Amino acid sequence: MTEGARHRPPLGPVSIGAADPRYVDLVNGVNTRFTGSPDHIRVVGSAEQTVQAVQDAVDAGRRIAVRSGGHCLEDFVDGPDTRFLIDMSQLDEVYYDPGMGAFAIEPGAQLGAVYRALYKGWGVTIPGGSCPTVGAGGHILGGGYGPLARLHGCVVDYLYAVEVVVVDETGTARSVVATRDSEGELGDLWWAHTGGGGGNFGVVTRYWMRGHQDSDDPADLLPRPPSRVLDSMVVWPWQDMTPERFRTLLGNHARWHERNSAPGSPGAAMFTVLGVMHQASGVILSNCQIDADAPGARELLDDYVACLDEGVGLGPHHTVLTRPWLQSMLHPTLPDTVTGMRSKGKAAYLRKGYTDGQLDVMYGALTDMDYGHPGCGVLFMSYGGQVGAVAPDATATAQRSAVLKAFYVDLWKDPAEDDRHLAWIRAAYRDMYAHTGGVPVPDESCDGTYINYPDADLADPEWNTSGVPWHTLYYKDNYPRLQRAKAQWDPGNVFRHALSIALPED
Repeated sequence: MTEGARHRPPLGPVSIGAADPRYVDLVNGVNTRFTGSPDHIRVVGSAEQTVQAVQDAVDAGRRIAVRSGGHCLEDFVDGPDTRFLIDMSQLDEVYYDPGMGAFAIEPGAQLGAVYRALYKGWGVTIPGGSCPTVGAGGHILGGGYGPLARLHGCVVDYLYAVEVVVVDETGTARSVVATRDSEGELGDLWWAHTGGGGGNFGVVTRYWMRGHQDSDDPADLLPRPPSRVLDSMVVWPWQDMTPERFRTLLGNHARWHERNSAPGSPGAAMFTVLGVMHQASGVILSNCQIDADAPGARELLDDYVACLDEGVGLGPHHTVLTRPWLQSMLHPTLPDTVTGMRSKGKAAYLRKGYTDGQLDVMYGALTDMDYGHPGCGVLFMSYGGQVGAVAPDATATAQRSAVLKAFYVDLWKDPAEDDRHLAWIRAAYRDMYAHTGGVPVPDESCDGTYINYPDADLADPEWNTSGVPWHTLYYKDNYPRLQRAKAQWDPGNVFRHALSIALPED
């Protein structure tokens, strides 16, 4: 442990079996479509306890899964093969570590708690996501982005070091620290945690975050968020949204991002989420956030809204609130509608907008009243800006030229309706990418997809007929180095799931 590590005695370890009354509360994450049945659950409160938990699982021959915040979209944690679940939720401190000259974030810390601690203590933040209940453990490891990413880059662009429990070729668990300055195998381990995704190399017990500048003042080491933001909501009625208007609206939105997503451009100060849910929801909406005190902020926002509605002509309803930044992040305008629901998600990085033909396919799927479910649709999140200032191989996050992320989602409650909802989202996504084998193959308009929105269908030849393997969609040319890190740090493939990094072939 470095100086300044942990401010309270660690919890546990706590061992929980199926007969324990706490068990039923610990075998589900956010997505209730998956319920695990592990033989053993271990709640840990320190790196040392995590080492012991991993060792106990390896010695018993039990497959390990790890949960921090529980937001995994697939059954990588709560699947039938998980026999030993390590719960990191109580390993949740956030503090400045003077020994490392960086901010320590433990994996169980939820993003809302991370923002509160960094901002209240030092006036800084990380450019992470807008769902305050997401755990830092998986969010950081998969790349991480949010409303400030266009100004400051991905979360992993600030990863200075990682503490991770690994298992060597003898089956021995140990804790190692790899930093941005490490070389050789340790350098590969650090790099693998800058977007390589969870469940691949070991169990992260601590991240250290800082920028690349040198300073003795912690307040200079991470980005400073705005004091106030403009939170904007623009709403169009679905009722009169013809196919022509739909194409125009979504085309306008994409073109605005194509023009306003260069690093350092004024438009990079604004982050938007365009929510295009099924017609049964009644509305299409855009939520925007921008620094209220940035030069020309209101003019930029008004220009964006006017651009979106140009040629649509439905006169959207536009409201703007000025709120403190931290309040906006802890209580977002678009509330969490995922927790406690059954869900399926799919995603894509977009370098430019969809073609008219693709938008007609989307319109058809979202106006299919035989399906008529308000909980399905597509979210378009702003990307680009400072994200694009980093080389694709500088971190494991390879997609640096995209200007938007598209997230296809379906949410429901009744288990008896699983097949119906899965059929809709799978068909809609396949049809959108029919020209590239049903998946977002990297090309001039698309750049693959995001590992923090995992989709096991991409590894299924029934749904991916492109001939392009799933790992190219997620990691592009970075996959061989990730495989090298896997061979170096998890030679026994202890940490694995349906989309885990594969050991290289001999």
